[in-house]
Amino acid sequence: MTTPTFSIGSKAQLSKTVSERDIDLVAEVTGDTNPVHMDEAFAQKTRFQGRIAHGILSVGLISAVLGTKLPGPGGIYLNQSVRFTRPVRIGDTITAEVEVRDWDPEKSILTLFTRCFNQDGKDVVKGEATLLVETVE
Repeated sequence: MTTPTFSIGSKAQLSKTVSERDIDLVAEVTGDTNPVHMDEAFAQKTRFQGRIAHGILSVGLISAVLGTKLPGPGGIYLNQSVRFTRPVRIGDTITAEVEVRDWDPEKSILTLFTRCFNQDGKDVVKGEATLLVETVE
């Protein structure tokens, strides 16, 4: 068996610029066609004064970091808490970042601080993830 290659404080991230197509695809896959995401005229009348991306799009970026970078393949989501702190709009570049907070090698449980921030460095999502980390030979 291989030993996980992370330690407390290890970080990983990835970035994506949100497009209209991304929002359309999330709506198609999830069925969430809330007009605040899909209809500019409707969204202009809301507190957001324009369309916003589905929150799950940012959470999906966190999942991508966990599944491909830290811990990477073999990491299985057990729990994810999220707090949405700012809207994400078409054209925003969102960076998902995870940081190892705790590792329990006996139970193979990894706990990470998770966040997404925009191109201005402002948090749009904050939370914590717990994963089961399978070791692979």
